[in-house]
Amino acid sequence: MSRNIVIGSRGSELALLYAKKAKDSIIKNTDLSDDEILIKSITTDGDQVKDVRLSEFGGKGLFSSNIEKELQNRKIDIAVHALKDLPAIETKGLMTNFFLERNDPREILISKNKKKLKELELNSIIGTSSYRREFQIKKIRPDLNCKLIRGNIDTRIKKLKEGKYDAIILSYAGIKYLQLENQISEIFTTEELIPSAGQGIIALQCREDDQKTISILKKVNHTETFKRANAERNILKVLEGDCETAVGAHSIIDGNNIIVEAELFSLDGLKRFYEKRSEKIEKFKEIGNEIGQTLKKKSNNSYKK
Repeated sequence: MSRNIVIGSRGSELALLYAKKAKDSIIKNTDLSDDEILIKSITTDGDQVKDVRLSEFGGKGLFSSNIEKELQNRKIDIAVHALKDLPAIETKGLMTNFFLERNDPREILISKNKKKLKELELNSIIGTSSYRREFQIKKIRPDLNCKLIRGNIDTRIKKLKEGKYDAIILSYAGIKYLQLENQISEIFTTEELIPSAGQGIIALQCREDDQKTISILKKVNHTETFKRANAERNILKVLEGDCETAVGAHSIIDGNNIIVEAELFSLDGLKRFYEKRSEKIEKFKEIGNEIGQTLKKKSNNSYKK
């Protein structure tokens, strides 16, 4: 019987780099060899939708549903996702419980002439597809105009250079993977722009009844990242967050404690609700639930339609 493991991934250059990292980690931590692990490129609905908000076409699931179908239909054994692109609620029959070591979760700015955010001209146009980023940026510079931008990183940088935007906001992790650090104008701290829950984390998903694959993924699971991912994602689960939910969440582990901070914006972006807590590390799941409940109460559901 064949031992081949098939990893499914989106077809973008960045997604395939994530899949390659997953493959390398499996080879390093198990007795599987390079030729026993295959990578399958899968086109997602999210890759097809251009220049409109994902929320208008089904939300975050657009980047994962086609890959998950391949997993459910046993065409692949492992699905590789950017955790921040996954819906908060798990798909029935699947489990997303394994994570590679977290990459840098920070946000970055790429602008014309390498100007920082505070140096941009009045009423400059910022490209972003995220309500969270838009509201965070306007908290710092209320005069700026945020305009929708879609596409992979190269496409977004091209649109900036064509003059359609004065600056764009992207995640640092993707820029690092593609070795485009020379393009960066500014790196924001996680306090300045609290990132999306799970940003910088590569998630590995499998069928919950596939004991063979589960035993493999247990060997590559990064314990600290697992705890941070669960803490941050539990905030989303409580809020029942989707593409239109402007919420940021970030955690750090400091000795025996986990520290989590999160912010939630009202639908119009005018109200901001913030919470920061520290707990013993073994309470990594509870801290996310508690912060989610607190933000939900503080906001009085003003973040929902």
